[in-house]
Amino acid sequence: GGNNAGHTVVVDGKEYDFHLFPSGIINPKAISFIGNGVVIHLPGLFEEAEKNEKKGLKDWEKRLIISDRAHIVFDFHQAVDGLQEVQRQAQEGKNIGTTKKGIGPTYSSKAARTGLRICDLLSDFDEFSSRFKNLAQQYKSMFPTLEVDIEGQLKKLKGYAEKIRPMVRDGVYFMYEALHGSPKKILVEGANAALLDIDFGTYPFVTSSNCTVGGVCTGLGVPPQHIGDVYGVVKAYTTRVGIGAFPTEQINEIGDLLQSRGHEWGVTTGRKRRCGWLDLVILKYAHMINGFTALALTKLDILDVLDEIKIGVAYKLGGKRIPYFPANQEILQKVEVEYETMPGWKTDTTGARKWEDLPPKAQNYIRCVENHVGVPVKWVGVGKSRESMIQLF
Repeated sequence: GGNNAGHTVVVDGKEYDFHLFPSGIINPKAISFIGNGVVIHLPGLFEEAEKNEKKGLKDWEKRLIISDRAHIVFDFHQAVDGLQEVQRQAQEGKNIGTTKKGIGPTYSSKAARTGLRICDLLSDFDEFSSRFKNLAQQYKSMFPTLEVDIEGQLKKLKGYAEKIRPMVRDGVYFMYEALHGSPKKILVEGANAALLDIDFGTYPFVTSSNCTVGGVCTGLGVPPQHIGDVYGVVKAYTTRVGIGAFPTEQINEIGDLLQSRGHEWGVTTGRKRRCGWLDLVILKYAHMINGFTALALTKLDILDVLDEIKIGVAYKLGGKRIPYFPANQEILQKVEVEYETMPGWKTDTTGARKWEDLPPKAQNYIRCVENHVGVPVKWVGVGKSRESMIQLF
């Protein structure tokens, strides 16, 4: 992905918002690596650095490594992203609900083999400039209203090239050394949810990259045999930002309650997230693709006030249960959800720090999820801070 996704990380009471930076950048002992599968908007990267420096982030440039094979998001990609959304709205009466960060157009350039990468920017700048001009011209001919200050852009890019040069490495060789050198703990952070994956998500309301586990191999150059544990992160209820089918959505006071209690606004866009009951059909589908070894179930505390809690356990089409997750949006809009209803625990769980501290009804809810999905829950989140993560094993 790119800086369309956002992760909020709370450390020592400070709240950081990350978009391009790996979340590990806060840790002074960790080396952070932006892989080749990421598309990078350079002004966005430095803007993010500045925001987080104000919050106390230090020496990030000594800990950040950028793959020279990553594609570059240009300002005109972002402008085009906005123009395409306007076009979709006019032609189809609905858009995709992109973040207008230029992600789709950049991946389009990558697939069309007209994209430019970090290695191009740091190599022969004249060659880079002529390819940049060609790409800008292509977009200008497609979008006559698009204005591109070519010389101004190139001047800025030349400045960014010098700023990032010390951080850029051959990503494949870097990962190879990391995997084969002295033993290390390697944690890969994915952006976007499984249902936003270009291949497996609710197409066309998806992002343009593979945000499922296959992205570890293609987005970093890590061979499959090196993938160890795969952790699925799931809320105790389901949310979706932007449009697209959402079978367990609650357009009622339950949905409103989850939205307000869970502070469900997109980190990147500030859009309200749509909320609904936990959808185990989606979770099982994500497990089929990713093969989770364990789950982190977050935001359990948001459900603390509910009298009863429902869990979507199956989809029905024409009254019959279906064992798969429908690919087609129109069919997905038609599914009927079969729910299991459980009593709420009506207790504040935010102070819980170990399994025994959780009310029995909350424990039952967690066990119910494990049984249906067939994957153990390793962490339960009952608040924003690190201390609010209960580790079960």
